[in-house]
Amino acid sequence: MDEKKPGKIPNWKSDFPIDKKKATHVSRREFAKYLGLFSGTLALGNGAIVIKSLYFPEEELKGEHFVCNQADVPVGEMFQFEIEGTAVVPYILIHLEDNEWRAFEQKCTHLACAVRYRADIDKIECPCHKGYFNPRTGDVLQGPPPRPLPQLAVVVKEGQIYVKAKDQEKFI
Repeated sequence: MDEKKPGKIPNWKSDFPIDKKKATHVSRREFAKYLGLFSGTLALGNGAIVIKSLYFPEEELKGEHFVCNQADVPVGEMFQFEIEGTAVVPYILIHLEDNEWRAFEQKCTHLACAVRYRADIDKIECPCHKGYFNPRTGDVLQGPPPRPLPQLAVVVKEGQIYVKAKDQEKFI
């Protein structure tokens, strides 16, 4: 048997001489190279997002889409739904007093938390950061949301609820 002798260098170390200090040290040139590669990757990713949004915009909602029957949503309640064939965006349908109906995107305009209608305070609430919206217009009443909730137009036909894109004024 070959006994290990103190002071003898193992075979692998003589075959692969690596100075530990050089192996753990990163030079400025190597650091700059990795930083440049990382920054370039982020720039390419951002460029891809810009190109996608400019050349492949999301299609606007076209036509009327069935949501539910009038009897399915009592006064003061909300109904969550999605529209098939579009990007997966959750919406809420609210049955207000005086048989008024409103439909909004369910994503808060602050950080996209799910909003819900609270009949006890007659507001749409974002529970994440206590943002509140007007259930009739979608306007911000309180909190950090920067803009109103996107709204859909509600159409009632023969006891059935349909939604369609709301005609919004285009600013030039």
